[in-house]
Amino acid sequence: MTQTQPESSPLQRWLPEACLRRLWPLYCLLVLLVTFGYALWDPYQIDGDAVAYMDIGDLIGSHHWAGIVNAYWHPLYPATLALGHRLFHPTRFTELHAYYMVNFGIFALEMLAVVAFTDSIIRLRDERVASTGSTASAFILDKYTLRYLGLALLVVASQRELSLGKVRPDALLQAMLLFGLAALLRHLATARLHYAALMGLALGLAYLTKSFAFLFSLLCFAALVAFRWLWQRHSLARIAPAAALALACFAAVAGPYIAALSRQKGHFDFGDSGGLNYAWYVGGTEKFHLQNGQPQLYGSADVHLKHPNQVLMTAPLVVSYKQLPYGTYPDWFDTSFWNDQVKPHMNPGGQIHAIVRDTELTVRYLLNHPEILALFAVLLLLGARPDLCRRLSGNGFWVAPMLLGIAVWCIYGMVNIEERYVTIGFLAVVLPLVASLRPAHSAALLHATAPALVLFTALLAVGESGRIVLDLRRHIPSGYPGGWYDPETYKAAAALNDLGVGPGDTIACVGTRACVYDHYWARIAGVRILSEIYQPEPHPDASLAIIPHRDQAVEAVRREGARVLVGYFNPGAMTGTTPETAGWHELDGTPFYALPLNPATPPENTAATQPATQSGTQQKGAPRPQ
Repeated sequence: MTQTQPESSPLQRWLPEACLRRLWPLYCLLVLLVTFGYALWDPYQIDGDAVAYMDIGDLIGSHHWAGIVNAYWHPLYPATLALGHRLFHPTRFTELHAYYMVNFGIFALEMLAVVAFTDSIIRLRDERVASTGSTASAFILDKYTLRYLGLALLVVASQRELSLGKVRPDALLQAMLLFGLAALLRHLATARLHYAALMGLALGLAYLTKSFAFLFSLLCFAALVAFRWLWQRHSLARIAPAAALALACFAAVAGPYIAALSRQKGHFDFGDSGGLNYAWYVGGTEKFHLQNGQPQLYGSADVHLKHPNQVLMTAPLVVSYKQLPYGTYPDWFDTSFWNDQVKPHMNPGGQIHAIVRDTELTVRYLLNHPEILALFAVLLLLGARPDLCRRLSGNGFWVAPMLLGIAVWCIYGMVNIEERYVTIGFLAVVLPLVASLRPAHSAALLHATAPALVLFTALLAVGESGRIVLDLRRHIPSGYPGGWYDPETYKAAAALNDLGVGPGDTIACVGTRACVYDHYWARIAGVRILSEIYQPEPHPDASLAIIPHRDQAVEAVRREGARVLVGYFNPGAMTGTTPETAGWHELDGTPFYALPLNPATPPENTAATQPATQSGTQQKGAPRPQ
């Protein structure tokens, strides 16, 4: 029986809809203002991934194309960092603030992508309504209501997994994938070829952001064909031009980079991150400093490395990175270079363990996003029901986006789920699901209250972000330039410059904390880590005393030409009165310490050491100009 109550109460329908439309620009402005606070005061969250992207951005800015082709990190996000560097002209000591602003710009792009996606859901839903003879009024959410909900979920994600303080490509990837999904749904609603072309272009840009998008794009092309054939009953002759155009546009954007990767590797290659992560997280392959002739570390993978790390010493493990001329920390700048010819194989035991672990992480993700769960539960209690039980000839507008969203969870769930990976899947499932809600009874009550509940949820999300931003601002110490400033990292880098170690110099590092977890201090100082005394796990004491054959290891990195050896140690153990701590310099009161190894040579370019010469004119603890 057709629902007629909403049509008989036009004022009741018009008031919420009109209010939402009038408030929409104000809400968007409020979201931007609150999120801009994160760009100012989000805390320091830099890791090795971020440094690799920054290094590639530098290569793009200097047009060093050979170093940009990288099978693990893709170039579009570094290109946005290079653009931010060009726009803001930061120094090494202030670049992180510029990159936070780049992330804010990406957030604004995500807002546009979410609106495009939600509007496309409604457009396809209404088209299917018209084609099946149903009534659009039977659905309880309209275009503006779904827009509010989409932005609310984006704001929540920016509070948690897609923080502006993370210099990573996941937010940009999400924006491009949402644009691709929006174009797909628009094409399904209109059958216009230019939407198929836009889908291919957006998915091509998504691939240039992260290699995961290659497989996802193939699924989108399959969804285009399957939906038009099965749901819309179009002939394959009508579908083929759109699918071919979408694929051609994707190839035009992604093809040159795939060709460059394939030429570099000597075989067809669209990226190695998926295979390597499968080997590490499922196959049990050793992640760092793998060598040929170590089958006990291979797990289920076949390993015939083309250029492994050069081993200078085995106990402790001391390695050299001279083979790769790029990156602050070459071992993580392009891990596909060092792990070339690691071929993963199915590991049933590891796969079961990974699925169990990722199922638990999925549940934790959902519980970490209770807002939408609570909203959905309230709507169900008020009588709303998702309209998912339709025959193939029914509406089915939700099928393509929801199945593609589930596919995101399944792909990552086979290997490793992190919250920042699967937000796009969450949006692709939740937004069509909510858009499919129809009233089972009390239609008038639902049509009147659903927009108010969504608006309340959206305002709560922004209010919570405002509270977080103000709390972050309150906890920034006086004299600090922003939340992005980390005193240990910046003081250590400045102190290295004061020791005469700066741009153009190569150094060594020791310990997991200084080398692997966060080596941004080296980038700020302008140096490259070219050798490492490796410790597989961080030691709670972080003491030099636990390193076997310490003197021989130090001598090995000295012979490699390192100016200094830098480590992160327990200050209580670094007394300078014991043999192992003699000669080490504390770097400006931080747990970073440096051991001079090779004498300095007079710099040819005095501008390169300018940060050290200007230290006397800067406020203590603040970033210094280059």
